[in-house]
This record gives sequence, C-alpha cells and structure tokens, in this order.
Amino acid sequence: MSRKTMETKDRVQKSPTAPHGGKRGFGSACIDGIERVGNKLPEPFALFLYLFLAIGVVSTVVSWFGVSTQVPGTAEATPVRGLFSGEGIAWLFTNAVDNFISFPPLGVVVTLLLAVGVAERTGLLITLVKSTLGRAPRWALPYVIALVALCAHIMSDASILVIPPIAALVFKAAGRNPVAGLLGAYAVGLAAFSCTPFITSTDALLAGITNAAAAPVAHQVLTVTPVSNLALNMVLSVVLTIAGGLVIDRILEPRLNRMGVGTGKSAEQEQGAAAAVTAEEHAALRWAGSALLVVVVIILALALPEGAPLRNEEGGFLPKSPLLSSVIFLVFTVLIVPSIVYGAKLKNITGIQSVAEMMGQAVKDAISFIVVAFVLAQFLALFTWSGLASWVAVNGAQGLERANFTGFGAVLAFVLVVSLLNLVVASGSSLWTLIAAVFIPMFALIGYEAGFTQAAFRVGDSATQVLTPLNPYLVIILSYLRKYEPDAGIGSVIGRMLPFTVVFWILWVAVLTVFFFTGTGTGPGMDIFAH
Repeated sequence: MSRKTMETKDRVQKSPTAPHGGKRGFGSACIDGIERVGNKLPEPFALFLYLFLAIGVVSTVVSWFGVSTQVPGTAEATPVRGLFSGEGIAWLFTNAVDNFISFPPLGVVVTLLLAVGVAERTGLLITLVKSTLGRAPRWALPYVIALVALCAHIMSDASILVIPPIAALVFKAAGRNPVAGLLGAYAVGLAAFSCTPFITSTDALLAGITNAAAAPVAHQVLTVTPVSNLALNMVLSVVLTIAGGLVIDRILEPRLNRMGVGTGKSAEQEQGAAAAVTAEEHAALRWAGSALLVVVVIILALALPEGAPLRNEEGGFLPKSPLLSSVIFLVFTVLIVPSIVYGAKLKNITGIQSVAEMMGQAVKDAISFIVVAFVLAQFLALFTWSGLASWVAVNGAQGLERANFTGFGAVLAFVLVVSLLNLVVASGSSLWTLIAAVFIPMFALIGYEAGFTQAAFRVGDSATQVLTPLNPYLVIILSYLRKYEPDAGIGSVIGRMLPFTVVFWILWVAVLTVFFFTGTGTGPGMDIFAH
C-alpha cells in the first residue's frame, strides 16, 4: 500500500463522522474546524520561535514611534522597547540563559517528573489507581475525576502535571476513553486555579494586589483578605465538579469515541491497566502507605508546632511562608518516598542506581518540553521586557473604562475583557497586577467593593485558562496526549477545551449574576456594594 493511500485511510479513520457515518451538529463542526486550523500551526518549538520573532519585529517598529504605557500606580511611563535595537540585542544576549533557567514551569516540571517517573515505573501509580479510584462506579468516574482535579489544586501547579495522567489511567482501567480522563482533568484543574474552595497562596497574592490597587479609594472600600471570595468560590467549586463531569461524560468522551481517539496504547499496556491487583502488590501498597504516613507526620511536625521552621516570622502561613514556598518539593517527597518503598518491596528497585535510571527515563520523556521551554521562556520574557504586555493589558482596561459602562453591564464587560486578555497574558496574577489599578478605583467610584471586583476578575480568568496556547503546561499535556494519539497537535487540545470554556464561562457568569442581584457577599465580611 502506498504512503499516500495509507495517509488517506488514516484521515478517514480519524474523521469524526467515519465510525458511524452520522451527521455532525453545528457545535461539533466548529470544534472540528478549530482542531483542523490549530493542527496546521507549526510544532510548539517553531510556533513560539515565530512568535518571538514577531514580537521582536512589532516591538521594534512600535518603539520607533516613542509609544509608552502609563501603568496606574507607577511614577513613570513604561516605554515600548524593541528587540532589534542595541538595547534589545544586549538584553537578549545577557539574559537568554537566565530567562530559561528562571522560567518557573521548568523547575516545577522537571522536579515533579522525576518523582512521577519513579512512581510510574515501579507500578505504584497503576496499582494505586486500581485500588482506590478504580473502585468508583464507571458512570461516576467523570465526576470523581473532576472533584479530584479540583481538590488537587491545593498542590498548586503540581496538580496539572500529576492528576491528568492518573485520570487517564483511571479511565483506561474502567474501560473508558483515557483521553477523556486526561483532557477533562486538565480542563478542570486549570479552571480550579481561580475557583477552589481551599485557601491557598493564590488567594493571598490576589488580595495583596487588590489592596495595593485600592489605595486611592481605601476610604470607600473594605480591605480584601484571602477569604473575601470564599463564598463565591465554594459555589463555583460545586458547579465546576458537576459541569466538568457532564462535559467529560456527555461531550468530550462521546466525541473522542466517534473519532476513534484513545486507543494508542499497546495491548500489553491495556491488559496491565485492566488486570487485578495481586497479593504482592497489595502488600507493597500497604508498605507505601505506611511510608506516606511517616512523611506526612514529619511534614506536620515541621509545620504545626509553634515556632516550627515551616511557619513564617509571624508564626502563620499566609500570605507567604516556607510551607507554601515548598509545595513543589513537598509533593515531590510525598510521591518519591512511597514509590521507592513500593518498588523495593516488589524488587523493582534494587538500589540507588535503579531510582536514578527511572528518573533519567522520566527526564528523557520530558526532553521535548525542555526544548520548547527554552524558546517559550524567551518569548514570554521578551513580551514583558518590551512593554507590549503592559500596553495590551492597560489599553484594554482603559478602553472599557472609556466606554463608561455602569450597572451590571459594566461587570459583564469587565469579565469579557479579562477573558480575552487572559489569552495573551497567561499568568493570572500578572494580568491582575496590570489591570487592578485601573478597575478597582473605577468600580469603587460606581459603588462596587474591591473584593467583588476581584471576584469578577477570577470568573473571567478561570474560564479561558485552558484555551491560551501561551500556557506552558499545554506542551506537557500535548506530550501526554500523543501517547494515545501520536498525530495530535496544539489544535487537538485547544479544540477539545472549547466546550469546557463555553460551559464554564456561562455558568460562572450565571453564578456571579445571582450573587450580584441577591446582594450576597462573595466571602466573609465582603459585600457586593460599597457603603
């Protein structure tokens, strides 16, 4: 059979309508179109290289006209600086290595993959899945995975690396589509960054930014605390669990099954996922659980007593403390220690060299991310250094301000602007830093509390997190996806995330609307309307 004939056959097999010959609806056709367009984009490395060069050209041209941005709260305007200038070339040459090494997701990804690699290769992950989550009723798995992805946000960025592959294994073990578990956990996990029921460092960080931005109107608004959005977040977390599970179960998985996606694993691996847990594995799992308990006790001993080393100077944990700053290492420890004990019990690990080899294989699997991270780090650093990120965010905010909206229409317009800006400024805290100084005083003047404005920001930020190609974890999810679908591209991920974004955005706004018109405070001591 010729290569051309084989490629034609592959396209027919992967067509969403091929398996059943059914007629696609409008929504399915839109998603298919987005996937096709997205998959025509270059590979991530080339894509971010082209974006880097494009930002370099745009910043250089704009800088010729002396464009600058007055970021509210700063004394001096931020000029747009060009890459292809003496200053820009000097900046790149002297900062390229630092841009790469200090790229936050790089350390997070490599550190956690060392532990995940050992947990996977010793067999602990699959045994744990079959012994715990694998016992959930088959119909309930989408909702269980959504809940786990939501709660796992307490691990911060670690949740995006750890939970999706486990969700894929859970679905595979239950005879369901593993890609649905993988992508569903990814979508819910990212959305949970702005609507988790737990108080995390993100809440403290956003509250600090909000209070700083509210300084000019401090006499009109209440002080924002880490719990000022807790009531809204608790409602959103319930909605997220149910809605996320429904989208996985009723939209994502049926579509993947129609397309024939999710059968990329070998028969041997499929058999391993479905096999029962042996007595030896049960015994090893008990040893791993005991090791985990010891690790947790040690961590608690370092955090709970008065004067413990993981507390901050004030004796607490928020807004910053050694405990919160060590979340990634703590997750690494919680994964690696039980994995080593489990592997040693089953004799999958015979010495330190066995652990080192497993870690080496894990890094080898992540090499594509490391390569992409180099150019992605340069692109994001240039976008910030050039001043274009500030220019886009501040002018977008000021454009809404000039529109002179009032009432709830202004709130909806604000949520929409945040959702759109979120596609080009991937970091929620960075985006809030840039626009809070505009919107906090603006909304205070028309009668809204700073805490409510922050809540509206979180609604807009949450829903579109999964759509931006600038999310550094997109590359990791794409690498996971290619284990099941070797030809998947960026469009495959973004297209399948679209139903989540649409559903989440509509429901989030609906919940915010109910809070607004009933006058329900978004958290303890935080009202909607300023008094």
